[in-house]
Amino acid sequence: MEVKELAKDDIQNCAKLIMKAYNGRPWNYQWTISRAIQYLTELFDSSRFVGFVIYEDEELVAAMFAHAKTWWINDLLMIDELFVSALKQGKGYGQALMNSARAFSKNNDIGSITLITHKYMPAVSFYEKNKFLQAEQYVLMFNEN
Repeated sequence: MEVKELAKDDIQNCAKLIMKAYNGRPWNYQWTISRAIQYLTELFDSSRFVGFVIYEDEELVAAMFAHAKTWWINDLLMIDELFVSALKQGKGYGQALMNSARAFSKNNDIGSITLITHKYMPAVSFYEKNKFLQAEQYVLMFNEN
């Protein structure tokens, strides 16, 4: 399994994969190809973008979109998206992406890795296995119009 740096040419494949990963159970999102391409392109075009992909037999099976960010104590890496093909979950692909994020952070003097995920979805246990802690002192707030 080889993790590669995500390139702009990967976005179309990533858009197809995010649809496969999130449009089914347990997420049941309704990504369209055009919205997925737009969303992932915006992440890719962000300042200090960091991304990784894993292909298996020329098929994209996993991807991570992140960005480095300045913070008062040290820089941090914010994981915006991490998704693995439903057929490949539990086989170490997500772990390989996480290891790449850790290596990138260490090599670039980034002090921490942060992310937001849905509290009631299986991803929480994956992140807990990777030594992420739930930050009880923070609250994610939003307003729907």
